[in-house]
Amino acid sequence: MCVDPFASAAPAFKTGRRRDVDDGAMRFDTKIAVVVRGDLAVWQRLNVTAFVASGVAGAIDEVIGQPYEDGSGNRYLPMFRQPVLVYAADGAALRRVRRRALARGLPVAVYTEELFKTGNDADNRAAVRVVPADELELVGLGLYGPRGEVDRVVKGLSLHA
Repeated sequence: MCVDPFASAAPAFKTGRRRDVDDGAMRFDTKIAVVVRGDLAVWQRLNVTAFVASGVAGAIDEVIGQPYEDGSGNRYLPMFRQPVLVYAADGAALRRVRRRALARGLPVAVYTEELFKTGNDADNRAAVRVVPADELELVGLGLYGPRGEVDRVVKGLSLHA
C-alpha cells in the first residue's frame, strides 16, 4: 500500500509528518535505525541490513513513499520516505538495543546468526522461534519509532563506517 509520505498516519505514534528546519534539511519525527554486528563479513552486513530493513518496510505502511518515475516514463518501486541510519555494534550492544527497544514498545526486526544457515522464510522463523530471547545470537536489528525513543535505544552506538 502506497501512502502519502508527508501525511500524518502513524497509528502508534503522534508522528509521521516532516519538519523543515532552518538549514533546509528535512527532519522527521520518526526514525528508522538498523543495527548490525560490526565483525561480520561485508556481504553478511549488507544482507542483514537488507533483511531487517525489509522487516520495517513490511510492517509499517507509513515509512514507504510514492513510486518513482524517470523522465522517460519508466516506473520504479517506492522506497523509504526517510533516511535509514545504520549503526555498528557488538553482540552485547545488540542485546542491549533489543531489550531497550522492546521495553519501549518499539517494533523490532531481528536477524540471528542461525539465519545464515537457512534458505527460506519458514526456516528463518523456525530458527528464531526455538531460541529463548536472551539466548538469541543477534547479528542485526531493524527499529522504527519516534525519533527521541529510537535515539535513546541506540544511544552509545556509532554509525556504521
